[in-house]
Amino acid sequence: MGAAIQTTERRTRKRGHRRARPMAEINVTPFVDVMMVLLIIFMVAAPLLTVGVPVELPKTAANALPDAEEEPLTVTVTAEGAVQIQTTDTDRDELVSRLRAIMAERTSDRVFLRADGRVPYATVMEVMGALNAGGFSNIGLVTDSGGPTLDQASDG
Repeated sequence: MGAAIQTTERRTRKRGHRRARPMAEINVTPFVDVMMVLLIIFMVAAPLLTVGVPVELPKTAANALPDAEEEPLTVTVTAEGAVQIQTTDTDRDELVSRLRAIMAERTSDRVFLRADGRVPYATVMEVMGALNAGGFSNIGLVTDSGGPTLDQASDG
């Protein structure tokens, strides 16, 4: 009887060695499909995430400002002279008080000022003075790139 048990154990061992080897190839097709769908979603959604009011920005040759960790505050002066904080219309009389309230909640004193190119310089400076009075001392003027340069050395 002992011999019969040994025979079964030998057969079991041989069967254990016959197991199929795991497949060493990875099917990347589903991964590529998911990545392509995500890429398309982000390409469509990214232009919709820009906050702003349509204004015709002046063109300059200045470089872009570095990105910040906090969403920047944007103040816009439209062609009609109306002032907007982000996308909310704001009376000029309430501008400083609203800016002080916003500054109390923020960690950064950076603000971007967007002004239509047809707005008088004096109006832009009045809004900049209000931004300074509201506690924002780091003011970035937003322009479109590709404008003229005043460097005479590059012309000739």
